[in-house]
Amino acid sequence: MKYYSTNRNTSDVSLKEAVVKGLAADNGLFMPEQIKKFEPAFFAEIQHLSFQEIAFEVATKFFGEDIAEAKLKEIVYDTLQFDCPVVEVTESIYSLELFHGPTLAFKDVGARFMARVLNYFLGKQEKLVNVLVATSGDTGSAVANGFLGVDGIHVYVLYPKGKVSNIQESQFTTLGQNITALEVEGTFDDCQHLVKTAFLDEELNKQLVLTSANSINVARFLPQAFYYFNAYARLKEKGKLDNKELVISVPSGNFGNLTAGLIAAEMGLPVKQFIAANNENDVVFEYLKTGEYKPRPSVETIANAMDVGAPSNFARILDLYKKEHSVIAGKIKGYRYSDKEIRTIISQVYSESDYLCDPHGACGYQSLTDYLSENEVGVFLETAHPAKFTETVENVIGKGKVVLPEKLAAFMKGKKKSEQMSGNYDDFKTFLLAQSF
Repeated sequence: MKYYSTNRNTSDVSLKEAVVKGLAADNGLFMPEQIKKFEPAFFAEIQHLSFQEIAFEVATKFFGEDIAEAKLKEIVYDTLQFDCPVVEVTESIYSLELFHGPTLAFKDVGARFMARVLNYFLGKQEKLVNVLVATSGDTGSAVANGFLGVDGIHVYVLYPKGKVSNIQESQFTTLGQNITALEVEGTFDDCQHLVKTAFLDEELNKQLVLTSANSINVARFLPQAFYYFNAYARLKEKGKLDNKELVISVPSGNFGNLTAGLIAAEMGLPVKQFIAANNENDVVFEYLKTGEYKPRPSVETIANAMDVGAPSNFARILDLYKKEHSVIAGKIKGYRYSDKEIRTIISQVYSESDYLCDPHGACGYQSLTDYLSENEVGVFLETAHPAKFTETVENVIGKGKVVLPEKLAAFMKGKKKSEQMSGNYDDFKTFLLAQSF
């Protein structure tokens, strides 16, 4: 299958080229030329399939023309060595827990899949491949751990100094080996700008092989569709979709996760409504109301993975629906919550349902509470384990009430190692070139 740029000012490319390049030559994001649909019969029997079996069927629709069946199945099954269960919170609201992977965040699915696909396409590449990834929290740890120890690949994680949690930071600054952490003076948007500028720098790209592992990469964001299908299957398996319609709420920052859900729906997944749950970084929320998209600098919140003022993947949503505001506003409903409101939500859900949300999941839960009607059942994406935000969560529910999983405790024992970096692109470029000699 070919992939085109959302800016449509460059030639279509193969899957391999889209994965290796990450960003199109015209600064656009790659999109598949075709979204293949499932027959209704697939959804009639989907509850009898396992998560891995469902994911393989979805992956075949995307990647089956470019990756041999046996190899693709191996990649999918190796990626999904953990479950993404659906857990009841109230009678009508369920949590899709995406934090059971190695770094306890939803990005483990896309990052692990991409690492394996990139490794497959590169084969015995003679030149070192440099993976650049900007992170507002969980992307860095998921990508770093997904690529850790992979021969021929070096990962540079750019993160905003002082704006990620201690646990998140420890997950990518303590690894060493082929992982370098760059602590950038600025915001996530500044980190993302450095990465995008590097991809468009002809001089730099002549000397280095660069690719991205952010959700701008098709091999990172498309596999996130897997768990939307799984959520539907598990709810159907529980009998919760009998005479009920499905609403899915997605905590939204860079909008790759929601875009994957929208593509799942375009493939036929029966979803009545998607909700974009935002914190105070609400540029898409405002777009849904006004039809005007006005990116602006991000502000710092306790739901830091959503602290994005210029979400890259919104370009994919605009492309998917031909920039028609009325269509987009129909597909997506928006809600936003302040830090004060998020703390209140965490407390209420914990006391009323004995379920502990992280700050991002809390936004997803509340938007369902605010939206759902009687004939609907809602699923919110619990994107990270609450222990990754221990200080914030325990300030709400009380000290000592968040159990630190062994996986996270192991990261906290490591020694931090990071390189200080200004937000100046020339400094970043000089640093990268220096690493290649």
